[in-house]
Amino acid sequence: MINRFEATQYLAAKLTDELVVASLGNAKYDLFNARDRPRNFYMWNSMGMACSFALGLAMARPGEKVIVLDGDGALLMNLGSLATEAVRGPKNLIHIVWDNRAYELTGKQPTATAYKTDLAKVAEGAGLDQSERVESLPAFQQAFDRALRGDGPWFILALIDQERAKPPRPPKSPTFIKHRFMTDLGVQH
Repeated sequence: MINRFEATQYLAAKLTDELVVASLGNAKYDLFNARDRPRNFYMWNSMGMACSFALGLAMARPGEKVIVLDGDGALLMNLGSLATEAVRGPKNLIHIVWDNRAYELTGKQPTATAYKTDLAKVAEGAGLDQSERVESLPAFQQAFDRALRGDGPWFILALIDQERAKPPRPPKSPTFIKHRFMTDLGVQH
């Protein structure tokens, strides 16, 4: 089982100029604590939409690598995004899903992945040929390194423990996050 924060720390240490979109909840809390930077976009109050936002960003900025840190519960709310990722096929997209098999922040209710659903197989079925399921930190590190070096789209399902992210939390102002991100990208707001 992978510790999500350790995997996030590894990922954050590898970042150069990549754009990172973090889904709501633990994914964004860990990213903020591992390495806050203007090229991180933290989603608030929009469960399931980080992958769609990252896909649009990857299509709009094909010269820049885009990484989305998603959760199993969030992706289950927007499974159609996997088909769109496969059809559009952005070579610069890395979609990482932290799968703890629970809706962690709302009481640890089990998600479908706690039973029979395998999101790596769903991604492969949607047409994402570079789809991997990893269950250890070294396996995650190897998969992430391959994705960072190669053309995508990539889908990495990481089976993680259920450890809650520790404070502090990223800024809660969507306007601040948007303006900081756009300024770093050189886009007027």
